[in-house]
Amino acid sequence: MNLKETIRTIPDYPKPGILFRDVTTLFARAEAFEEAVARMAEPFAGQEIDLVAGIEARGFILGGAIATRLKAGFIPLRKKGKLPHRTLTESYALEYGDDELEMHEDAAPKGARVLLVDDLIATGGTAEAGVKLLKRSGAEIAGVVFLIELPELGGRERLEGQGVAMQSLLSFEGH
Repeated sequence: MNLKETIRTIPDYPKPGILFRDVTTLFARAEAFEEAVARMAEPFAGQEIDLVAGIEARGFILGGAIATRLKAGFIPLRKKGKLPHRTLTESYALEYGDDELEMHEDAAPKGARVLLVDDLIATGGTAEAGVKLLKRSGAEIAGVVFLIELPELGGRERLEGQGVAMQSLLSFEGH
């Protein structure tokens, strides 16, 4: 199956010049969704993965499915103010301003092997914040996996600069 063909591209969203890669069309097709999850999980099958951390919001969808497949627990990494217990917080830069990512401070026990998941990597700022949160908790990053990579924006280099092995299933040119 050509998974790229199941992803809708929306030009000029959320602003002019951006080609938004809408993965909801892939999620809506059971066969495509199953194949994407299987292919994203496959490199980590047989490894000891204790937890999968998914970045809000589409990373929850993919991460939860991958966690089930790998027989691992799941950790939500959320935008600031969404988690009810004590949290660790990591700030990161966006194109216009800053944001913060949080996780419960007790979500990833020291030494736990964690796979970080999200739908797309562009500049890598959000993923880098996730990596930093997990490392601060004492977790070991088993890897980071994305459905889509936008290679021109440098996210891979940013994560690899943090000493993290990154994989992506699909690559799209452009922004």
